[in-house]
Amino acid sequence: MRIAYQGEPGAYSEAAALTFAPAAEPLPCRTFEDVFQAVETGRASHGILPMENSIGGSIHRNYDLLVEHELPIVGEVELKVEHCLLAYPGVALEDIRVVHSHPQALAQCERFLSSLTGVNLEAVYDTAGGAKLIREGELRNAAAIASRRAAEVFQLDVLREGIQDFDANITRFFAIARSSAVEGADKTSVVFALEGKEPGSLFKALSVFALRNINLTKLESRPIRGRPWEYMFYADIAVPRDDLLCARALVHLGEFARWVRTLGTYRAWREPSSPAPTRTTPAETVR
Repeated sequence: MRIAYQGEPGAYSEAAALTFAPAAEPLPCRTFEDVFQAVETGRASHGILPMENSIGGSIHRNYDLLVEHELPIVGEVELKVEHCLLAYPGVALEDIRVVHSHPQALAQCERFLSSLTGVNLEAVYDTAGGAKLIREGELRNAAAIASRRAAEVFQLDVLREGIQDFDANITRFFAIARSSAVEGADKTSVVFALEGKEPGSLFKALSVFALRNINLTKLESRPIRGRPWEYMFYADIAVPRDDLLCARALVHLGEFARWVRTLGTYRAWREPSSPAPTRTTPAETVR
């Protein structure tokens, strides 16, 4: 198995790829679009994409790319993010005048960064990419926010560890592939758009799940390009697509929606040592 990810070796996405499949071969890509193309062209069997962070929120570009491409979600990973401040060997904290990292990482370390005086922040395409920039440029007045593994990959010193604002800093990733076959699926992601601006249309759409006792674990709206002030809605639901009540809910949703699309059905993330949850089917009172 080869898994494409955005970033350099040592990126958190690489760690997520190896969490999803420890024996896989990671394939670094420059952009998120490149991850999709790697899977579509067969250079990789899977791709891994960060979707949301417990501090910084959703990575909207990847939600858009899921709609633009026909690659189903086949799994999810939750990765605890531990940010470190990295510098060229021998450089001290007081020598730092600029910090490089991905915008999300900079935002997640705002409290620590505000404690530094005379330091500018510069966004780069990837956390590990910031570490690579310092190593290749031999920058002695700069630091990067990245993982401890990035420090090992690019032979940098760790000046500070755990500099994120909150200890519970978790990023959720989706795994994508060309084939949608997943054993033991217990979760489904869908996207839909509603007809017009009829009052109560979103309430009616969501009621198809509530009436069948189906839990929504996430709801996200995104603008529809070319249709100002109209939106599509992404929803994660805690049942597999082949569940009878789920199938009927989506058919019912089609009565209110302009269109409905299933993005994937997959196993919800759980720690490797955690048992799979017992699946129970509620009494069917709504058809």
